[in-house]
Amino acid sequence: MKVYKFGGASVRNADGVRNLHKIIGGEHHLFIIVSAMGKTTNALERVFEGVQHGDRAAAQVHIDELKRYHAEIIDDLWHGPTQLARVDAFFAELERIVAERAYRAVDAEAWYDTVVAYGELISTTIISEYLRFTGTPNRWVDMRQCIRTEQRHKDAAVDLEASALLLRKALKDAEETIFIGQGFIGGAPDRTTTTLGREGSDYSAAVVANLLDAESMSVWKDVDGVLNADPKIFPDAVQIAELNYLDTIELAYSGAQIIHPKTIKPLQNKHIPLYVRPFGDKRKPGTVIRGMSAPVQVPILILKKDQVLLTIRSRDFSFVLEEKFSAIFSLLERYRLKANLIHNSAVNLSLCVDNTWHIDEAIEALRATGFDVMKAEQMELLTIRGYTAELWDKYARGPQVFVRQSTQTTVRIVRKRS
Repeated sequence: MKVYKFGGASVRNADGVRNLHKIIGGEHHLFIIVSAMGKTTNALERVFEGVQHGDRAAAQVHIDELKRYHAEIIDDLWHGPTQLARVDAFFAELERIVAERAYRAVDAEAWYDTVVAYGELISTTIISEYLRFTGTPNRWVDMRQCIRTEQRHKDAAVDLEASALLLRKALKDAEETIFIGQGFIGGAPDRTTTTLGREGSDYSAAVVANLLDAESMSVWKDVDGVLNADPKIFPDAVQIAELNYLDTIELAYSGAQIIHPKTIKPLQNKHIPLYVRPFGDKRKPGTVIRGMSAPVQVPILILKKDQVLLTIRSRDFSFVLEEKFSAIFSLLERYRLKANLIHNSAVNLSLCVDNTWHIDEAIEALRATGFDVMKAEQMELLTIRGYTAELWDKYARGPQVFVRQSTQTTVRIVRKRS
């Protein structure tokens, strides 16, 4: 069994779906994980925000836009006006939830997961139906019933042991050899829908590869492979032919758009190679990620945007690190703030965190606990691995730099957004 993962950009229109069909042509014993089409997840987040702010009419407007977007793709694929009953049913479910279900702020994360999951449910339904229409038998798999997660929403961890039983049961006695499943989503023990974190489809595919003892996993992207930097930000970016698991985890943690940070562990446990390949030309080798690799010869630049720098100080000037760490990080966990960089002195603790819904609530809780908190917005975190003197001078100096940490090989810089 091989596992293929296609992201939203690769299936954003009918041509993308046709290209997926072309890529899998002649393949057998394949499990395909697919994300929501194009920017559907962003649109569904706006649907959720409409519910969250009590504007259900605005939420319905975004649903209507999504219905039109997907209808255009379906009509293009089937060469004329076409309705898919299962797609219509999913949209009807979403509309009933938005119109009729009572919203409580305490359930925000559960609401979010329920709403955004429809992107993957709809995309995989369209693709499964289209493959069947073009003569490729396949089985659509509801990953909410196959990937068992913890009772946590928005970034749930997977229970591999429970999921193995569920997934194998779903595939048992199947006449088909190609399976289509959703990335990003799973199901909690209480049967509610969960998600595995933004961009969690990579993780979904890795979990499936692990559970099915796959021979390989391939992620199909709009680049030739893993690059040493985002070419949209750093025009001189070049391709890296191979990486090892450890380096990939470090880079993903720093914010590299290579792969979801949790993806590597399930693959490493079973020694499954991961290929990052261009969906525009399946003949190109892409980049391979495995246990051992040749050293990377070029600097790697990773820019993590939309960051906030929190500087925390105890009002009684007690030593932050020795006496207050546990209280601070318990509050961070409660409000789901992820520290991407930690820097401390005797009385100050600086944290670079993602800009999330609950950041102001966390700041108020820290202040109520006895801390002074300063908040610097519009920040970004730049990590340079294998930096040179030229890169240091270009990026690590100047008044826009708020925090700088360096080792012999890596420098991390919190700076004001340029």
